[in-house]
Amino acid sequence: MLKNSTQNLWRRARVLPRFCRAQNGATAVEFALIAPVFLATLLAVFQTCIFMFAQAAIQNAANEAARLFLTGQAQNQGLSATQVVTQVCPTALFTCSKMFIAVQSAASAASLSTAAPAMYNNGQAIAQAGYTYDPGTPGQVMVVQLVYAWPVIGVFGFTPANLPNGATELMGVSAFRVEPYQG
Repeated sequence: MLKNSTQNLWRRARVLPRFCRAQNGATAVEFALIAPVFLATLLAVFQTCIFMFAQAAIQNAANEAARLFLTGQAQNQGLSATQVVTQVCPTALFTCSKMFIAVQSAASAASLSTAAPAMYNNGQAIAQAGYTYDPGTPGQVMVVQLVYAWPVIGVFGFTPANLPNGATELMGVSAFRVEPYQG
């Protein structure tokens, strides 16, 4: 049995140099080895670019919402939270019914929070009614926050998702003092 194993090993050893010199199909094999990593990297780059674009869009929408409160338009028209979101939501990227706004106002900035509002409570999504909506009056300091659960795709077991259902929280924030306006 040992003799047969030794002969088999020598026979294979003579084939090995020929195998190493062969170039047929080398490109296909190399591509097959590299393709999954390349495609995963490409997917990650595209996802990151779209995520950054969406982050810029939601920040712009938060600035637009802040302008509605800053100038007194939201207060004078009696706009609800849902109406404000509908006016500022960039519909090309977002499902506006899933975007929420948190509006705080106070006499001084010390009593306001810019921390990300919770989007889920015990695994259940919080509706717009669960967020603070205080439109403020002239001279008050305000913080306007738009929040959205942005869906992400994990690559090779890594996922930036920090919310249920494979999503991560996007948030746009604007802090300002309300201008004097005619009510």
